Amino acid sequence: MQTLYRRLLSILPRIGVKVVDLGPGTALVFRRGERTVAPVGRGADLVARGKARYTVTDAGTDTWVVARAAAGRSVTSVPLGPTGARLLLDGAVPADGEREFQLAASHYLCAQHVAALLELNGVNCVFDVGANTGQYGKGLRRFGYTGRIVSFEPVSDTFAKLRRSAENDPDWHVYNFALGREEAVQSIHVDWKSMNSLLPPSEYGKERYRRFAKGRTEEIEVRRLDDVMQKALEGIEDPRPYLKMDTQGFDMEVFAGAGERISEFVGLQSEVAALRLYEGSPAMGEAVAAYEAAGFGVTGMYPVTRDPATGRVVEFDCVMVREAGAP
Repeated sequence: MQTLYRRLLSILPRIGVKVVDLGPGTALVFRRGERTVAPVGRGADLVARGKARYTVTDAGTDTWVVARAAAGRSVTSVPLGPTGARLLLDGAVPADGEREFQLAASHYLCAQHVAALLELNGVNCVFDVGANTGQYGKGLRRFGYTGRIVSFEPVSDTFAKLRRSAENDPDWHVYNFALGREEAVQSIHVDWKSMNSLLPPSEYGKERYRRFAKGRTEEIEVRRLDDVMQKALEGIEDPRPYLKMDTQGFDMEVFAGAGERISEFVGLQSEVAALRLYEGSPAMGEAVAAYEAAGFGVTGMYPVTRDPATGRVVEFDCVMVREAGAP
């Protein structure tokens, strides 16, 4: 026998009231438009305006992703081991997009790893060498680093953008010179976008990037890292610095300019080349061996760029820590 409740629901549409039955004892009543119901987990429903279809994807404990459905579209939730984190894929990654996907994932994982490393090792000053317009510093802040950032960028136009990036951050200091093995005035190749370098391009670099065939040079000041550390660390009671280098083939020169004071750094990050873009830059094995000889050990290697023809990694971000520097 039909209950009074059910009889009432059947009568409402006759008087212009629309009804969406959501199960025993529950119904949605409304006067205008259409409503769509999408079940979300056990005992929960999503009610949306209109007739659009929705897909619901389980994204972990008591969490779901609701997306408007389209022909052939699917959202996949991939658990990342036992961490509780999940990777959400809006459709399958096509074969021709795999490299781009891998590099994007690598960039995120590297930034997340560095942020965790800085916290675990009590880092309170990051030396950002080859800062460009401040991308690295902004990334540190997004991932929660609150300590001092000291950025070095020698190219005048690029430095102006870096200064704007840091102007509202009182503990982000910026300097308009390069770091190297010795104090000097040198010519840097500019107008290569984010790839300005003190070194000329290699034959492979010329084949890989058309921008290397153009550009101009600019005279810049080069100083040693050990000469600027005292001022950079001023006011920090117990300095625990971290060295990030991204200088387009010049990282080993920056490293050499730290002299004996390299022992003060609890960790470092260097862009090492599997395929050399710049003439005279060290091979990856040579660079890693020099860092290891100074007491650093690898904690992560993250692809930065790949060769479009072969898929070979051109450069890695190599992240390292000093075992003796652990707090």
